[in-house]
Amino acid sequence: MASDPRPAGRRDHWNAAYTRNPPDRVSWFEAEPTTSLDLVETCALAPDAPIIDIGGGASRLTEALYARGYRDLSILDIARIALDEVARSLPATVTLIEADITAWRPQKHYALWHDRAVLHFLTDPQDRASYLATLRRAVMPHGHVILATFAPDGPERCSGLPVVRYDADRMAELLAPDFTLIARRAHTHNTPGGAAQRFIYAHLQRTGPG
Repeated sequence: MASDPRPAGRRDHWNAAYTRNPPDRVSWFEAEPTTSLDLVETCALAPDAPIIDIGGGASRLTEALYARGYRDLSILDIARIALDEVARSLPATVTLIEADITAWRPQKHYALWHDRAVLHFLTDPQDRASYLATLRRAVMPHGHVILATFAPDGPERCSGLPVVRYDADRMAELLAPDFTLIARRAHTHNTPGGAAQRFIYAHLQRTGPG
C-alpha cells in the first residue's frame, strides 16, 4: 500500500491501520482536539445545528461536541473498525456513516463540515473534485467548513501514502467563490510516537447559494 489506493483499496488500507494499532496509538490521534473545538465555537452554532466530521474515525471530537451540548452529530469514515470503536463512547443518537467520501451522496444538509486530514490524502484530481462537489452539496447556506491539512512545511507522506500539502489560501481557492475564508490557524500536532507534524486549519463560511 505504498501508493494512493482506489476506493476498495482505501477501505482496506484504513481498516488495516486501525487493526495494527489501537485508536490512541495511530499517528493522527489527539487526546483533546483543542484547535478544532476552538474553531467550532467561533461558528456560534445552535445546539441542534447538524454537524458532520469527515474521516472522524475514532476521533474524540464528536464526543467532545456532544459534551458541549451539540446534538445533531454525524461521523463519516471509510473504516468500519474505526466507527465501531468510536460507537462505544457515543450515544446511539450520533449518526455513523461508513462511506468513501469520493463516492458518498449526502442525504441532508449540514451547518458545519469538519475535516481534519482527509482532504490532503486526495492526490488524484478526480477524487479531489468529487470531494469538493460533495462538500458543496452538503453544506447549507451560510454554513461553515473547517478544513485541516498538512501545512507546506508538514510531512510529504503519512500512513504510507503521499499527501498534498496546503496553506489556507490554497484551500480557500478550492472553495471559491462559494465560500469565504474567515480564519486560519497553524498547529503542530505531536503524534503518539513523538513526531511533530505541522498542520494548517482553515475556517470558511458559505457566502454563495446553497
